[in-house]
Amino acid sequence: PNQVNNVLGFPYIFRGALDVRATEINEAMKLAAVKALSDLAKEPVPDMVNKAYGDNTLTFGRTYLIPKPLDPRLITAVSPAVAKAAMESGVARVQIPDWFAYEDELRARLGVNQKLMNRITQAARNNPKRVVFAEGDTYKILKAAQILHDEGIALPILLGNRQKIERLALENNLDLEGCQIIDILQEEAKREEYAELLYQKRQRRGITLYEGRRLLRERNYYGSMMLETGEADAFITGLSKDYGKSIVPALQVIGVADDVKRVASMYIIQHKKGPYFFADTTVNIDPSAEEMVGIIGLTAGAVRFFDVEPRVAVISYSNFGSNPGDLPDKARRATELAKQRYPELILDGEMQANTALNPELLREQYPFSPLAETGGANTLIFPNVISGNIAYKVIQEIGGAEVIGPILMGMRKPVHILQLGASVREIVNMASIAVVDAQQPGGKGL
Repeated sequence: PNQVNNVLGFPYIFRGALDVRATEINEAMKLAAVKALSDLAKEPVPDMVNKAYGDNTLTFGRTYLIPKPLDPRLITAVSPAVAKAAMESGVARVQIPDWFAYEDELRARLGVNQKLMNRITQAARNNPKRVVFAEGDTYKILKAAQILHDEGIALPILLGNRQKIERLALENNLDLEGCQIIDILQEEAKREEYAELLYQKRQRRGITLYEGRRLLRERNYYGSMMLETGEADAFITGLSKDYGKSIVPALQVIGVADDVKRVASMYIIQHKKGPYFFADTTVNIDPSAEEMVGIIGLTAGAVRFFDVEPRVAVISYSNFGSNPGDLPDKARRATELAKQRYPELILDGEMQANTALNPELLREQYPFSPLAETGGANTLIFPNVISGNIAYKVIQEIGGAEVIGPILMGMRKPVHILQLGASVREIVNMASIAVVDAQQPGGKGL
């Protein structure tokens, strides 16, 4: 009991009491902490906790009665409950007016600013949408689907072998009630219907009806067609296939938005200083200056979608002509063209990444830049996929920030391709974004 108090009780009870300047810790506050711990133990266990303890089967029962000490949800479950009890029992000298903001502040104390994703998750809960997962017979997708359903974020549709899905759920103590399961090989009539539609779409682009029937036995085509026909609101794939193989079916079935020539991808870097946005990180290998302008436009629109005003830096190894070369020339040309096309955008380049992110350096050395007086860049446009991909992966592995993505931009409907081997948390984040994406008028993609 003493160890439980020391690890699960006192730190969070004291935090809640201090934040409302409580005159004492009374019985109401202690009971609130107990109830919060009890409620938390009955919720699905985060994947990071499962990994820490080497057990995918943690669920409320004889062997799991209280939350694990490494559970990051403890601070946002117990401390607010204690603070509320202090306020209601009359021992608080400070009132907390906004509980969502308070929880954001508590999370920030853990070292990562999660305001953006918290906002997205809350918006998703307000109007959950049907999200179809191509790899529905994998543990990570099933775990994510349970979380998405239980938290009211999405209505998951799982594609895969029904027997395998049910066996995995049983082995890992997953409750998939509320998740729709579709074994596409058992859906002959629907596959034929979709094959006809695919043939009509692509008959002049090399796809025969026979080929369409073959392709509709693949889940990426089937899921894309569900989205195209309105039987789902968003489509997520890519957990077990490389990006190129995952995106082609969606491009063939759904296609790009009317005003878009090329799709692009973006990563969100959630850091304690706030969110940063990196593009293009996965799609366009070596875009021309003109193609980079399209990437800038898509990325700026996506950043605004997240209620953030984009401050864009076009990145190279040169600062405003300091080093010659094809790459700086391309970045400089892209900047010039983008300024003409998007005159309202806070944008500059070419510049090195550290320059873009350091407002003090900008003010001292490059005061002429519009980024100098606006706090530096929050949106980095890389000259090729190599530099963008390396940048986000270094941040992801070194730590200190949470990386979310890749977010696919420019599709006609909400399609998102997961990073190969994505974690459960990354899948939940991507699905939350897909839901809010699908909530937009007409269900138009980012």
